[in-house]
Amino acid sequence: MLPLSLLKTSSGHDLLVELKNGQTYNGKLVNCDSWMNINLRDVICTSREGDRFWKISECYIRGNTIKYICVPREVMDKVPEETFSRDGEGGSRGGRGRGRGGKTRSSSRG
Repeated sequence: MLPLSLLKTSSGHDLLVELKNGQTYNGKLVNCDSWMNINLRDVICTSREGDRFWKISECYIRGNTIKYICVPREVMDKVPEETFSRDGEGGSRGGRGRGRGGKTRSSSRG
């Protein structure tokens, strides 16, 4: 399971997001992008110490500030299985202009 596919499947569900600075955001996921920037709606923000709370209608969280995200178990069961390979071609080794094309080079030099 890939993190972005998990996040995209979580759209419309409640998430708990903890930031690197210790603040937590609890709300419904509206949108996410490939950098894990997320939009939340109906959010409750908790301070690092846990003694102050704010209710926010919408917020945007930059992906590089996120420490971790808690996703409900029911969402994890809905994530489609993904297969991928290193070359991104689904296992095919063909291509255009990539190296010698499988020819071997003679090792005798003279």
